[in-house]
Amino acid sequence: MFYVYLLKSRKDKSLYIGFAPDLKARFVKHTEGSVKSTKNLRPLELVYYEAYKSKKDALMREKQLKRFSKSYSMLKRRINDSLMLQG
Repeated sequence: MFYVYLLKSRKDKSLYIGFAPDLKARFVKHTEGSVKSTKNLRPLELVYYEAYKSKKDALMREKQLKRFSKSYSMLKRRINDSLMLQG
């Protein structure tokens, strides 16, 4: 399986979209600070993911979310409760 995922920074509430063939291993790398693009956003939480059998489909979806604000906005609306500030 191949995964497209959304991380939320608990530090500044920013969001990060990524792709991985092994979601658990990739999330560990993010939380350890081994990923340059999210190192300064830690701590992070996984708020959403989609699984695909095809690597091509997963990469296309990641690209769609990163480049097309409408797709990204629709996803954020769908998972609004996961993105709310937790007290």
